[in-house]
Amino acid sequence: MIIVSGTLHVAPDAREAYLAGCDAVTEQARKAPGCLDYALTADRLVPDRINVYERWESDADLDMFRGSGSDAEQTATILDAEVRRYRISGVEAP
Repeated sequence: MIIVSGTLHVAPDAREAYLAGCDAVTEQARKAPGCLDYALTADRLVPDRINVYERWESDADLDMFRGSGSDAEQTATILDAEVRRYRISGVEAP
């Protein structure tokens, strides 16, 4: 299992528009083969922060979905990003 997690930072007044622009991608991701979860959400305490969380069955599934990545307009909106890919070897119930 692969988890992609981290944060994006955009101008506070651009955050809602950025997230709205990601709705179609979120819908596509959730329908993509191997996608177990996909969410981009506004942080309730930090006005410029967007939380990233994705869960995929495999690297191949994630890479097939990723394709060319964000469009140039979305990429230009991002002021800072820290997103990492984690390989999970086991899962347990809490």
